[in-house]
Amino acid sequence: MEKEENIKKILQLLDKMKKEGKNIELIDEIKALLEEGNLQIALQKLQILQSYTNDEQENNTEENDEVNADLISNIEIINDDEDDYEDEENEDNSNSKKQKEKPVEIDDSQSIYPKGLLNTNLEKIYLGLLLNNPKAISAYYFLYEDCLFSNDKLLDIYKSIIFTEGANYASENAKLYFNFSRATKETNRLKYELRTLAKAKKYDIEQIYVELKKLFVLRKHYIKNPIKETQEKIAEIKNYALYSQMSVEEIESAINQVTVTGKFKKSILNKNVTDFLLAGDNVLTSGIPLPFKILTRVFKGMRRGETMAFAMPSNSGKSRFTINLACQVAFVEKKKVLIISNEMSEEKMKLCLITTILNNPILQEKHGQILSKTEGELLEFKFRPDNKSKVETDEDGFIMQKEGETRKEFIKRLSKESSEFKKTVAVTEWVNKEINNSIYFINITDHTNDELRKVIANYYYKEKIEYMFYDTMKTDTENIGNSEEIKKTATILSNLAQNLNIFIGYTLQLAETQTLPVNLTINDLSVSRTVKEVLDTLCLLKQISNKTLKDYEYSLEEVDTKFYPLKEYKDPDERYYACVVDKNRAGSKPKVLFSLNLAYNRWTELGYLRLKNFNE
Repeated sequence: MEKEENIKKILQLLDKMKKEGKNIELIDEIKALLEEGNLQIALQKLQILQSYTNDEQENNTEENDEVNADLISNIEIINDDEDDYEDEENEDNSNSKKQKEKPVEIDDSQSIYPKGLLNTNLEKIYLGLLLNNPKAISAYYFLYEDCLFSNDKLLDIYKSIIFTEGANYASENAKLYFNFSRATKETNRLKYELRTLAKAKKYDIEQIYVELKKLFVLRKHYIKNPIKETQEKIAEIKNYALYSQMSVEEIESAINQVTVTGKFKKSILNKNVTDFLLAGDNVLTSGIPLPFKILTRVFKGMRRGETMAFAMPSNSGKSRFTINLACQVAFVEKKKVLIISNEMSEEKMKLCLITTILNNPILQEKHGQILSKTEGELLEFKFRPDNKSKVETDEDGFIMQKEGETRKEFIKRLSKESSEFKKTVAVTEWVNKEINNSIYFINITDHTNDELRKVIANYYYKEKIEYMFYDTMKTDTENIGNSEEIKKTATILSNLAQNLNIFIGYTLQLAETQTLPVNLTINDLSVSRTVKEVLDTLCLLKQISNKTLKDYEYSLEEVDTKFYPLKEYKDPDERYYACVVDKNRAGSKPKVLFSLNLAYNRWTELGYLRLKNFNE
């Protein structure tokens, strides 16, 4: 009887709709099907009619809204009654009516989202509020890419709302990319349950919508980030102490902090402090040594996570100093090294490398060959014979290549007549075998800061290089001539050192000033002095003029009573350099004296430098 009453109501509603003069043929077809008792087909046609009506009515009156709502309601009732009728007719499903009374089960066990990002009850309340007030979909809707319900059943309800119940109020933007929902008996039962749930309490739809939007934002970024560690951090946002007070924008910011800055190290400082103190072996004390005792003590070594800058005037040996440090890291400390150069070519760097390895006393202990060869001798391929009387030599005593003798033949002869040559080759062969602690090289004459950053990151991730040198740091190609921009480059290097936990040493240009080497300050840099703000350490090095050597002296200890004069050399390759530690986060800032032989690239740290006090 109830079903007949509902059919009668639908027929009346169809008559009202027919008066509008639209879809008349479809309405007549549905009326005929209902009168004939062909309910299943009639119900399907009714749902089609409803979707047509929603699309066609641009200016809906309150009366039209009521007609549409009543039509939906009676369609659902008849649909349920029809399903019940079919169940009663089927003896095998005699208990299905009792089963129908059970709540529709929403199974989240197969959800792609973690448990912490599930809240089916919140989704149900939101949908129930929309079903009870379809007009609300005009403001409280989700775009296709942001609509992430945890279950397909709930998603179908949402699609039903935007295309059926709230179709007159949902914008085209809200409907974009969604397909139609599937109308089933279970869907209609679930709608009833959701309406009832939403009526159980006085919910604020705006508050419910915002909470669900926050959840959808977390789900969206969770599935966009395939890295498990990042996913866990995104899901953890739901457990923040003040999560309930966070806006959608603040949730987005929190996700950005996790995904973009998540590589930053985080910890609780007052945790495990006893172990930290007792262990003693931490990054503050475990930097690898420089080839200089005083600077190693001053800086606590070359420490990963920090940058170390050395500034010198033009043509004073910045690249040679860099090679010297790189050899210490690679061949003494057995670490991979990267040298980024925008000044010296690969060939020049390689020649300087061989010169350094041959003549450095510390490295000689490693390769086992004791000899002295200048860079010029290596370049000109000059070697001394074991017995001068047996071979023809030039005025400097080097074996001469015979006229018409090929390079191959000359090498074969050198192998027989010169131990110096054989030792040199033995050293180069030793270097070839040190492949596990290679010195990688890249020349980047024209580059942007972004390209520099990518080079460093690529070598770190590809080769796991943790010690890098950049010679010489300059403004990138987009900012040539603007010395202030050097701070940006220094900031990028500092951030990379911290984020990747690597050491980056680099050279800077020192201006040609009249400042005494021992009195150098940050003001003597050729670039902006603001770069100092982002440096961990900074050394200013400058040659001491031979004319003023008598004005200086050095001691073996920083506080000492015994001082030594600077010896004068006739050899122009023998020089003295003052090294002023201008910045040192690790402690003291002494002035150190170096002797340098450019021909052998031999740097020797002599002691602590000062100007003589002639009144003493």
